[in-house]
Amino acid sequence: MNAVIIVAGGSGTRMNSPVPKQFILLAGKPLVLHTIGVFVEFDPDIRIILVLPQSLFGEWRRLIREHSFRVPHKLVAGGSSRFYSVQNGLNELETENLVAVHDGARPLVSVDLIRRTFSEAAVHESAIPVIPLTESIRLTEGNTSSMADRSRFRIVQTPQVFRTVHLKDAYRQVYREDFTDDASVIEAAGYPVRLMDGDPANIKITWPADLLLATALLTPSSLST
Repeated sequence: MNAVIIVAGGSGTRMNSPVPKQFILLAGKPLVLHTIGVFVEFDPDIRIILVLPQSLFGEWRRLIREHSFRVPHKLVAGGSSRFYSVQNGLNELETENLVAVHDGARPLVSVDLIRRTFSEAAVHESAIPVIPLTESIRLTEGNTSSMADRSRFRIVQTPQVFRTVHLKDAYRQVYREDFTDDASVIEAAGYPVRLMDGDPANIKITWPADLLLATALLTPSSLST
């Protein structure tokens, strides 16, 4: 059996919403329900670990009753940072072969991308979806800046998929501030990092404008109105 850890432990303050970002309605249901639903569509038997702030457990249980959500999942309390949230999720896994770690705020992930990441990781031990930059970038140093070759850089997405035993080992390391995603953690532990093509539509909902875009992408007819 494979597994997915869906990390939804953030506060989402940049959304300027009284509702936690994970629970903001997107096309009529909480954002994170969309995210979970795509993984279930990919594999109805996948083991789902949902990491939420413990303070939101009661609200989550209310929402799944309200939306008749009956997908089996394990609810895990988030930590003080993403690193500790993933670590808490990994503590629930034992014999699973491959594990994906996915941002709960990426509800537009496609079944195709999930399938490709798992297939890639089955062969190469890891799979990290990335997309190229499309805008010019500059490297800043103090009060000065210089041009940078954008072709050498990639934007990193999730899901990131790994051998479960490798990721559990990697997360035994002492936390570092440069551990910004799972690829950085596993790389520091000496395991391979395999990049693959991501999906530009697989956006992370961070700002209010992202929610508008996600709504439009979920309802294509709205683009022509």
